[in-house]
Amino acid sequence: MPRLLLLRHAKSSWDDPEIDDFDRPLNTRGRRSAPLMGRHCAQHSLLPQTILCSSARRTRETLAGIIPYFEEDLTIRTTRDLYMTSQDAHIELIRSHGDTTRTLMVIGHNPTLRDLSITLVGSGNPALRAELDEKFPTAAVAVIDFDARNWVDIAAGGGRLVAFFRPRELFMIDGEASDLDE
Repeated sequence: MPRLLLLRHAKSSWDDPEIDDFDRPLNTRGRRSAPLMGRHCAQHSLLPQTILCSSARRTRETLAGIIPYFEEDLTIRTTRDLYMTSQDAHIELIRSHGDTTRTLMVIGHNPTLRDLSITLVGSGNPALRAELDEKFPTAAVAVIDFDARNWVDIAAGGGRLVAFFRPRELFMIDGEASDLDE
């Protein structure tokens, strides 16, 4: 059963209005929340064998923050095809790069990740689905399982939302500031 982890990049910096959107780095909050999400995923055995990551700077920096918590034997592909593209393009990338991977992580951007998750999820915890419908904040992770045998067989409505983690909740558990949802 394929498992998809959709991770929105951590909070990016808007300090330099001259910088191109593609080249925006993470801000301080983003640099704190990315490792937090990586650690949380590892602690809950949400370990991808393959990661597809947008090649935008903020997604690559998010990847750098989570990667120390994952297995060493990991396939990582960065691609511009996850930047400013449609959910249909994302689905095709997932289908074509999932191969025999059991757990695949996609690190990307809103609004596409939110729209993609809503499109793929057909069942799951109603409260989590409502939260996902409302907002997919920075550094959040949606965990979606599919009954399909292979990644090529995933389809709209075929996924089951099994978890939705937001950094705000994890920081509250750790006793830190809770102003982390964007």
